[in-house]
Amino acid sequence: MTAADLLLPRPAEVRDAAGEFVLRAGARLRADAGGAPVLAWLSARLRAASGLALDGSEPEAPGVELAVDPVLADEEYRLSVAPGGVRITGGATAGVAHGAQTLLQLLPPVVYRSAPVASTRWAAPACEVADRPAYRWRGALLDVARHFLPLREVLRFVDLLAAHRLNVLQLHLTDDQGWRFPVDRYPLLTEVGGWRRESQVGFGRDAPGDGRPHGGFYSKDDLRELVAYAAARGVTVVPEIEGPGHAQAAIAAYPALGVGDRRLEVGTRWGIIPNVVNLEESTVAFYCDVLDEVLDIFPSAYIGIGGDECVKDQWIADPRTQERLRELGAATPEEGQSWFVRRLDAHLASRGRRSYGWDEILEGGLAPGATVASWRGESGAVAAARAGHDVVLCPDSTLYLNYRQSDSPDEPIPLIVPITVRDVYKYDPVPAGLTEQERGHVLGAQGNLWTEYIDSPRTLDYFAFPRLCALAEALWTAGERDADAFAERLDRHLARLDALGVEYRPADGPRPWQTRPGIPGRPVTAEERAAEVAALTASLR
Repeated sequence: MTAADLLLPRPAEVRDAAGEFVLRAGARLRADAGGAPVLAWLSARLRAASGLALDGSEPEAPGVELAVDPVLADEEYRLSVAPGGVRITGGATAGVAHGAQTLLQLLPPVVYRSAPVASTRWAAPACEVADRPAYRWRGALLDVARHFLPLREVLRFVDLLAAHRLNVLQLHLTDDQGWRFPVDRYPLLTEVGGWRRESQVGFGRDAPGDGRPHGGFYSKDDLRELVAYAAARGVTVVPEIEGPGHAQAAIAAYPALGVGDRRLEVGTRWGIIPNVVNLEESTVAFYCDVLDEVLDIFPSAYIGIGGDECVKDQWIADPRTQERLRELGAATPEEGQSWFVRRLDAHLASRGRRSYGWDEILEGGLAPGATVASWRGESGAVAAARAGHDVVLCPDSTLYLNYRQSDSPDEPIPLIVPITVRDVYKYDPVPAGLTEQERGHVLGAQGNLWTEYIDSPRTLDYFAFPRLCALAEALWTAGERDADAFAERLDRHLARLDALGVEYRPADGPRPWQTRPGIPGRPVTAEERAAEVAALTASLR
């Protein structure tokens, strides 16, 4: 077996060499300033599983050296494994982190255990790896608004992304059903908006509530810890604050944000909710205030501002909103939404950041600095790229990882179309028909994990893995793909997920405790979904 056979995602270049590197007690691990954050977690990982004292007390023991080489691109790395030691260089801390993850995969899978594993020979085959990612944006969206996930679980999810060299965590912090980001200027956003009285169980208007309060939010110290933890592993956290739709939790906290004189509770139902914010200057000021506090925590160049599924019914029926649209010179409600998004885009640009929104922000006119996440198929990506805007692909029929994984009735709360590991692996994030220049606007893709029906870390594991493993290779590895060879490597890779405690979906279907019998979903055929998406995106043609 070659070194390449052990690695997922598959590196760009691997050359096997003679011998092996054996990690022994007394070996030294060292790093320059750029590699120091990686050294902290890599040494902790190696010590925990091996139980070895890696203190440099044995000068003859082959060690591990980490360093930044500015000649390389930020995420590019070189890994040299030889009997005399290991050297990892990367263009920046992120590149060093990717090289360290590759080293871990060359060691026995039990290296991912958190306590010493007896009778293990800590050997890695000698090899030379020269590697770089095919795409800049290789991500996953984690929705913590619908079901709150404690910080420890988000940190664990970051570890799992990093282990697969995925580099973006889009953190969906606010929605109708919960507000998870603390805002000093507006404390009721978490005091009121952070909690709901119950949650819908199953799909459909007649689905019952569970009668159980749910909520939570992160402190700013929590989020600073998350950002630093992720950065040391080569992962950027992209926060998302939703508007002008998906805002009921905010309106419940501050009713003046809403349309008309409505008093709302935090949302308890799933789906598209018609309660949206108004278009007053005071509401724009509110969002700018919130974004200012977001920017103080998150250094990401991209800041999510939502823009999806904004139902215009309240704007159409409300006399004040109609008057406001005339004041703005907006001929349609869509132009009103475009005005709102453009204001947030301009505010972020003034702070040196870029807005990142769902493909609905194309309707009514795209904000100058916006990057588009294309989820309703690929039409939004094509339209935005042709208009000179960067795009991230996340079409729901391929990359919504909360959708069902087979046609089996045992799939838990089955949604929409089946998306298999092979479907994800085959996905090409560059839409057909783009010119070479337009293709340059495709940053990459991400898998989205919406959590209406993902209500625990165990369930998150089931929906995320091993499909995120397939996405990792689809976005990291350039060139032709061999699905059968990937399946063989994935089968070996599952031992690592086992060591990490990941409760992934087995290839032959869910285990009994992973099913949710008696709770209805909404399965549809691929043809039915294609027709729905075509109707949703008709205005983008």
